[in-house]
Amino acid sequence: MNISQLETLLTISKTMSFRKAGEMLNLTQPAVSAQIKSLEDEFKTVLIDRNQPVTLTDHGQVFLEHAEQILTIVEELKHKLSDLNLTPQGHILLGTTSSIAIQILPRVLSYFQNQFPLIKTTIHSMPSSQVMTSVENGSVDIGITYLTEKNPNVTSSVLYYDTFELVVSPSHPMSRLVHTTFDTLKDIPMIMLAPDTLGRKFIDQIFRKYGIQPNVVMEVSSSEEVKRMVEINLGAAVVSKLSIANEVRLGTLKMIKVNELDMSHPVGVVYKSGRYINTAMQQFLSDLKGMPEHQFISSE
Repeated sequence: MNISQLETLLTISKTMSFRKAGEMLNLTQPAVSAQIKSLEDEFKTVLIDRNQPVTLTDHGQVFLEHAEQILTIVEELKHKLSDLNLTPQGHILLGTTSSIAIQILPRVLSYFQNQFPLIKTTIHSMPSSQVMTSVENGSVDIGITYLTEKNPNVTSSVLYYDTFELVVSPSHPMSRLVHTTFDTLKDIPMIMLAPDTLGRKFIDQIFRKYGIQPNVVMEVSSSEEVKRMVEINLGAAVVSKLSIANEVRLGTLKMIKVNELDMSHPVGVVYKSGRYINTAMQQFLSDLKGMPEHQFISSE
């Protein structure tokens, strides 16, 4: 048995085709067949049902689980060997919300990539509620999200504190107000994040606390969409203060102070507890944690 055979089996399980697996691995179809036949002969079992579409047998499924573990160990070995090189290098998969990706990360990553050009960073934007799950299941290496509760499977560190603010269009009847009470929100159309997002859950908790049923006229999946809907005066919204810095500066959104919203929420970096941290991740985490809070919350 060799690593190439395991990679071939894994690719077949994904493509359900010997031909497609060969194309992905740059192998001929006979070579793919020979690798699988060699595995089956060595373990004296049938791993693949060759009827169309190609599927794994019960024995093949069990074999695949162990093959994936072996390939993961081999990948970790490659990382550790790469770390023997003193120059930080590697690839980081970073998961965060679209607002943080747009408002916060450009300032952070421009410095980081100038200092460490051999480290590649890929950003996956996702709803805030999915960031922690993606870190846990390994689909991203590092997450930046609101820290709502302790998770024993995840290591976290606070980067900065955010607040939520009421915003309206300059054309909105309330736009001339500097301050209002939370009670007035029950009378105006509201644009809200989707119910499964952390930002929406924060807002819903506040409405429940004060016994107010908001007039929700629209729900969207990201803060960026919320801002666009508010800008064209489809309703008011309660959104992250950091996410609206540019719009407030340009005058496309008007922020109105509401005392009941004056609560800070920690935003932090998270990664899976116990996982191997290669030098690329070590350097990124070190730089991120070492940045002063104003580096994140500056509107410049």
